Amino acid sequence: QVQLVESGGGLVQPGGSLRLSCAAPAGIFSIYVMGWFRQAPGKQRELVATNTPGGRTRYADSVKGRFTISRDNAKNTVYLQMNNLKPEDTAVYYCAASLRGLGPHEWEYDYWGQGTQVTVSS
Repeated sequence: QVQLVESGGGLVQPGGSLRLSCAAPAGIFSIYVMGWFRQAPGKQRELVATNTPGGRTRYADSVKGRFTISRDNAKNTVYLQMNNLKPEDTAVYYCAASLRGLGPHEWEYDYWGQGTQVTVSS
């Protein structure tokens, strides 16, 4: 059973920042695309950002310029740095791993973390 372990969620005021982390097994991290999805109440899960082992990235239009996905190969960890957070960023954020490339669809991802709550509110 592959486990992706997320951390870093919490409550932040609008305009604030958070960094999410996702630790993966070394065998997964080195060859899989790692992505972040989010799901707000009453809405479908959507792609936020993805990152290949070679460094290619893809972002949702709603987060471009505010969020940054990155990897630490030594720690087998992928990060999502979230700046200038807005109330509409409130959601459960999920880490996911895929062998299919920078796809935006849930079905393209093979492994999922348990999710971490991000709440943006004053």
